[in-house]
Amino acid sequence: MSPTVPLPRDLLEWIEDLASGQVSRAERQPGGARKEAWFVDVTRADGSLDELFLRYDRSTAAAAADPWTLHREAVVYLALQDTDVGVPRVLGVHPEHQAMLSVRLHGANWFSRITDPEEQVNTARDFMSRLVALHDLDPGTLHLPGFPSPTLSVPELVCHELDEWEVILEARGGEPDPALRFSMRWLRQHIPPYDGPVVLVQGDTGPGNFMYRDGRVVAVVDWELAHLGDPMDDIAWLALRSSQDPFPDFPQRLRDYEHLSGRLVDDDRVRYYQVMAETKLQVMRHRPAGAGSDHAADEGGGHDLGNGLIYAVFHRRLWLEALADATGLAPTPIEAAPDRQPTEYLVISDMLLNQLRDVVVPRISDPLAQQRSKGFARVIKYLAALHADGPYYDDRELDDIAALVGARPANVAAGRATVEAEARRGELSDLDYVGYLWRRVARENELMRAASGALANRHWPALR
Repeated sequence: MSPTVPLPRDLLEWIEDLASGQVSRAERQPGGARKEAWFVDVTRADGSLDELFLRYDRSTAAAAADPWTLHREAVVYLALQDTDVGVPRVLGVHPEHQAMLSVRLHGANWFSRITDPEEQVNTARDFMSRLVALHDLDPGTLHLPGFPSPTLSVPELVCHELDEWEVILEARGGEPDPALRFSMRWLRQHIPPYDGPVVLVQGDTGPGNFMYRDGRVVAVVDWELAHLGDPMDDIAWLALRSSQDPFPDFPQRLRDYEHLSGRLVDDDRVRYYQVMAETKLQVMRHRPAGAGSDHAADEGGGHDLGNGLIYAVFHRRLWLEALADATGLAPTPIEAAPDRQPTEYLVISDMLLNQLRDVVVPRISDPLAQQRSKGFARVIKYLAALHADGPYYDDRELDDIAALVGARPANVAAGRATVEAEARRGELSDLDYVGYLWRRVARENELMRAASGALANRHWPALR
């Protein structure tokens, strides 16, 4: 066993026992967030090499007010081992660590990196066939310990999921944003009266969460948000994933789904689950004011700060766009910031970005370090925008707050606290508050534009 491998010794011993060999390499890969992804090579006594994949969550948060653990995800992987959905072969699940070892498959997962249009379409079509295969499974025949009974109706399962979120929010403490409370109420009041068959929903399904090669799907991965429910729930998640890594001709992919499954896509139900998907992500992000990331996760390399910044704004924007669409709200557009004036700070930022791009990143061979360096570049771009345009957008937000509460606050922080307090007391209508938040996140999107790149212009794809 190599003493330099940055994984717990007992976890390495478990891998070696399972694989009947010695760990000769373990290299962390980009992505995965809290659930780390590792390429592990095991050398057997006869000299043969096994290429394995380790999914590992070292954070203590996995067992604290969080049902989306790796052990729960492993339940789904095991249930789908011999189905047409196609998941990696699982070799073992650690009884104590949040860790799962599987065979390493060869393929890519960033759909946007497919440059051949024909290969893009073929890959997307093949994925739709995998999604249909998932929804064609009878969940009553799957071994899913810890999941609710598949004999419940879809509306009952939606209520079960909303109840689970309430428990999480309560356990984590802190008062959730009033908009999150409004979103939760809206979801309870508008559960679609669907009485069709219950399916296993992957959740977070679509581009980025499957592996592909040569126009075919190699495996469907990332099952932490899997649950029982409505097939349109997965269509909503597919729309969400496609907003950040677009499928070619998204409406046609839905027609592919209809043709292969015999199920019609119900636009109204999809829109409901779009609100639900983004509300779920807001619940997952909720922490009491001032609470930071889990220390154990930081010991494992921490999170990608740049990605964290841009995706937090992206998903908050999509959430508010889905809410606005569902409630009939038509928010007024925000103002464009004036042309920037050059400052010493902006000049230094540009120099630093050039150094990272031209000198630092080309000399880094480790893929995780490369990714983090690009994340640092995103942070620098955001801080430069905050320096140049932040004061202007703060001023515009103060105008919004004054219109809501009747007085212009001394600063943005005080104004936000006042607006939130009035929203909690019911002195502001939910739609007025959501409209204010939409304008606020639209300004945040402008400040994040240089860091976000194409993501800043992405919205929910059309269904037709």
